[in-house]
Amino acid sequence: MNAEQGSIRAGGEPILEVRDLVKHYPLTQGILFKKQVGAVKAVDGVSFRLAAGETLGIVGESGCGKSTVARMLVHLEQPTAGSIEYKGEDITKLSGRALKAVRRNIQMVFQDPYTSLNPRMTVGDIIGEPYEIHPEVAPKGERRRKVQDLLDVVGLNPEYINRYPHQFSGGQRQRIGIARGLALNPEIIVADEPVSALDVSVQAQVINLLDRLQAEFKLSYVFIAHDLSIVRHISDRVGVMYLGRFAEIGTDEQIYDHPTHPYTQALLSAVPVPDPMAREHRERIILHGDVPSPANPPSGCRFRTRCWKAQERCELEVPLLAVPAVFRLTDTPAHHDSACHFAEEKQVVPPGEEPAEEPEGPGEGPEEPGEPGTGPRIR
Repeated sequence: MNAEQGSIRAGGEPILEVRDLVKHYPLTQGILFKKQVGAVKAVDGVSFRLAAGETLGIVGESGCGKSTVARMLVHLEQPTAGSIEYKGEDITKLSGRALKAVRRNIQMVFQDPYTSLNPRMTVGDIIGEPYEIHPEVAPKGERRRKVQDLLDVVGLNPEYINRYPHQFSGGQRQRIGIARGLALNPEIIVADEPVSALDVSVQAQVINLLDRLQAEFKLSYVFIAHDLSIVRHISDRVGVMYLGRFAEIGTDEQIYDHPTHPYTQALLSAVPVPDPMAREHRERIILHGDVPSPANPPSGCRFRTRCWKAQERCELEVPLLAVPAVFRLTDTPAHHDSACHFAEEKQVVPPGEEPAEEPEGPGEGPEEPGEPGTGPRIR
């Protein structure tokens, strides 16, 4: 059984299914007579499923297409190709009232808790604005009470309803954004790096709030972040993106404790370890070179230009996102989707434990102690 299929919770069909999602931004030349000379391939064939009550975390380096996927899910961007099915209906083909009805059930929490809030509107107007668009959710006489209830739900004083965004801290502003997302009683919330602009202590508060709200309101999350530890804390499944595609996807245990894709292994090796003894014994994987341009991605495997396992096959053949052949007949956590021709499980050293000695194989030369500033830009 496929790892992704096995994660679909009891209840049957997924609530959201994305198939071969593509978003290309055209590159043009000329002033009067513009001619397309290429395209930035921000997202280039992403597929995943989301079950009711599930959290799918998406991680990857800056520019890999995470936020573009998020914006397409809520129809802020129109896909170049592919489909986004909500309860079996392709929302990419909807418009007008049909799209408006679907948008009520798929809401978004934005990355910056300040610029996503109108500074000229009070908190009451910001949270209550969805009721102007969907008046059937809350009649006019009940809107103030509903807004105050939402403020209370996200841990803010209902008396703050007449204050403006600049009168709140960053964590409080993000809570306001979450309250706005909850206003229409959605089924899915797309959270695009909702804690990246917050202090560490405030991040924990917002993550715990999202965790509590998921259980209380039976929400499904698509949670995008850079911080791998935060993604593991909140996610049921994790997808690792690289240059517009998924490199690996599986449950949190499969991805963090049994990664099989070289890129995932490199990301995990860069995560800070609080235990000094474990840090000494940890093996760092240094990725040399820069991320290729999405306007001109490498042929075959997109990660091959930075991969220590790359061979001729990687240049000629695009690896499929599927369970690697070496693990297909096994019943181990390594049995999950990985887009690598030479997928291999690599031991992740638990904090406080020394790694088992492994013979050095061919092609593992770049794996040496890291230097400041040379690893992936992932915490």
